[in-house]
Amino acid sequence: MRRRHLHLAGAAFIGTAVVVFAVLAGGWKTKGHDADALWKLVHNHCAVDGKPCTIYDASAGYALLHDRVGRGQYLVIPTEKIPGIESPALLADDSPNYFARAWAHREYVSRAYGQPIPDDDLSLEINSVRGRTQNQLHIHIDCLQPEVKQVLDRLDHGIDGTWRNLGEPLFGHQYRAIRLPDLKTSPFKVLARDLQSPGDEMGRHTLLLVSSPNGFLLLDDYTHGLDVGSAEELQDHTCAGFVRPDMR
Repeated sequence: MRRRHLHLAGAAFIGTAVVVFAVLAGGWKTKGHDADALWKLVHNHCAVDGKPCTIYDASAGYALLHDRVGRGQYLVIPTEKIPGIESPALLADDSPNYFARAWAHREYVSRAYGQPIPDDDLSLEINSVRGRTQNQLHIHIDCLQPEVKQVLDRLDHGIDGTWRNLGEPLFGHQYRAIRLPDLKTSPFKVLARDLQSPGDEMGRHTLLLVSSPNGFLLLDDYTHGLDVGSAEELQDHTCAGFVRPDMR
């Protein structure tokens, strides 16, 4: 199993100041860690002059930020204060579909590498409460681990519109999956519909969205035991399996 690494989830240069926040897939927090660093970056800087965000669209309710880790990794972040996957605001009728927004901007990964990366090599991900270190919702846009893609390609035919266990561990963790025909319904709401008490349970879950020949596959894992609920382990922030070595 590949070890999880300490990730810097974002950084911005504002004059001579540097705003840095660390995200560890394993959920541990560093000394002096500021769990609101991402929110402060978006709210105090991007909201003022747009920088350092690539996109800041208050009317649409989201920002796009180039992550410091990985040449092509981007984050979609609400412009309102939404802590994460556990937030009831995500299930409101008028909530922006942040996954759809993120997917619409997937081409930024290809632009960063200077070469086209096929849709089925890309992924969107959000961590559980325990698996994150930033208390502002952010969806990771980046490449899929090649070995994960191979497993999903092999199991694709057995995944339908009902949640089913994959039956094969991914990086040592048991995920379940469901097929989505499109992204008209927010994946957050797809997950919530299957939970007895979304208000109590959503925060334990982590989601990964990937493209499929017949729509999308939504993968779900949850916090239990030593599993902190971080599907970010299924992403490759180097895109090593899909881009030229000189472009990584």
